[in-house]
Amino acid sequence: MKRWGWWVVPVCSVLLLAACGPVGDKSDSGTAGGGGAVRAGGTLTVALADDPDKLDPTLARTLVGRIVFLSLCEKLYDIDQKLNVVPQLAAGMPSISQDGRTVEIKLREGVKFNDDTPLDAAAVKKSLDRHRTLEGSQRKSELLAVSGVDVVDPATVRLRLSQPFAPLAAVLADRSGMVMSPKQLDKLGADFGSEPVCVGPFRFAERVAQDRIVLEKSQSYYAKDQVHLDKLVYKPITDENIRLANLRSGDVQVADQIQPTDVPGVQRDSSLQLIVAGSLGYQGITFNVGNTKGLPPAPAGKAAGALAADPRVRQAFELSLDRETLNKVVFNGLYEPTCSPIPLNSPYATEALSQCPAHDVAKAKQLLADAGVKTPVNVELTTDNSPQAARIGQAIQSMAKEAGFDVKLRATEFATALDDTDAGKYQAFQVGWSGRVDPDGNISNFHLSEGSQNISRASDKRIDDLILEARTTTDTAKRKQLYGEIIKAVQERDSVLYLWRQKTYIGASKKVAGLKVYDDSLIRVTSAGLTGS
Repeated sequence: MKRWGWWVVPVCSVLLLAACGPVGDKSDSGTAGGGGAVRAGGTLTVALADDPDKLDPTLARTLVGRIVFLSLCEKLYDIDQKLNVVPQLAAGMPSISQDGRTVEIKLREGVKFNDDTPLDAAAVKKSLDRHRTLEGSQRKSELLAVSGVDVVDPATVRLRLSQPFAPLAAVLADRSGMVMSPKQLDKLGADFGSEPVCVGPFRFAERVAQDRIVLEKSQSYYAKDQVHLDKLVYKPITDENIRLANLRSGDVQVADQIQPTDVPGVQRDSSLQLIVAGSLGYQGITFNVGNTKGLPPAPAGKAAGALAADPRVRQAFELSLDRETLNKVVFNGLYEPTCSPIPLNSPYATEALSQCPAHDVAKAKQLLADAGVKTPVNVELTTDNSPQAARIGQAIQSMAKEAGFDVKLRATEFATALDDTDAGKYQAFQVGWSGRVDPDGNISNFHLSEGSQNISRASDKRIDDLILEARTTTDTAKRKQLYGEIIKAVQERDSVLYLWRQKTYIGASKKVAGLKVYDDSLIRVTSAGLTGS
């Protein structure tokens, strides 16, 4: 057996923004410092930028949902501050056969779910099989290489692979690696998300739609002595101005996604601290190319409109947008323009493919003429209903108009937008991805023809073959070459238009200590606590 290695992203040695350098400089993973000793007990309220979707690891797909899961559902693996993949519920890194097709994972012993039932290999098998086979699973394409799961003994699970699969440990460090209580799965089945039970520092208490998710400290957790808080409350507050106002008033102690326009004000507020991290993800626009009947396994079709019919029209739309100006006007220059799903600090990034096409209205108009379409080209752009999304949409609308596009904005509640775009009820969708440590996690779900989040339903056998080949080798140089080919191909197809990479700005009361944020943009509260009386 052999073990996989994983890439490392350097982080600044001092973790608060003030110590890492001024806004606009490179800054990475952060920790809330607080003041004074952390006290036992108390309730921490976290304002989220959106309402999470289902609290079911098999079906979930939102970034805010991943934040909640960090406190609720542990995984076989996790990532550390330097973005190394490390064991969590597993006792060590995977052991792999010489042909790369058999993987054995040893489990930590003495671990219990939050219903006090034991974690064992049978429980892991049940969750992995559910991720692989449940109708509507968002994990299917992530675990495509897994052909079977066996229980070797109570503390060992074996995965049989159809081919070597380089991203496996990284995949199991996210929702595909979350293990659910078999007792609760048997009780609730497909409704598991209504009352989820996993291994975690906190257990599910209640959820009130659009208002709050409440978690309470678990007495079954194997490291409960390291958990300070009694209760966690996650409140979805989509309006960034209201979210910040709630932080300043003390109604919440942590605010997700402070907008760049508000960063200076948070820095000046003596009662607040600003935590900054980089990003593995991206934001952009997905175009509906062939989603007429929904996601796989529904068959793809041909979506209506010039954008869907001809990649030259999508390329013209891209050329109409000025990434640098968008960053300056909407984000105060604090984000990073991009045209690639792979961040530059990844060893798989190709510098040449990160050089984005320049804003070129004349060339955009020529492409539209070559495609034989009449102008203006009507485009309905779906966005979420936040004030920042409105600013983004208006900037895109204004830029695209100059090249011959008439963009109409459709502001929609985020969960509804996800449902609509899954079903193909959209033309263009301003949406992003929080990112994963292995590049496969930023690409395969969205660009494989049968990818579980390929809402575009764009399909190209050459891209499929390249993605599947990149999964089978652990050689960094070979994978880098393949990802270079993949990025070039998806840029030419332009079914997903990459525009910017966020930095993560989290606001917190100075009464909060021990809260952590890594470059995956997730807020970690397991070790967090409140200071003072």
